[in-house]
Amino acid sequence: MKNFARFMNDESGATAIEYALLAGLIGVGIVTAATNLKTDITELFSRIGTKLDSAAKTTP
Repeated sequence: MKNFARFMNDESGATAIEYALLAGLIGVGIVTAATNLKTDITELFSRIGTKLDSAAKTTP
């Protein structure tokens, strides 16, 4: 009975689960942010490449 009471009062497993959930949510946030940044960075480099191509064509 003493072991059962100690088991019921032990919250270390719940704490580990909470940390795992937080880590998972942070991971999802990082993936989402990286996906959005990928699109923005791709568009930025595309514009830079277009400007460089047009500048190279107009240079004698």
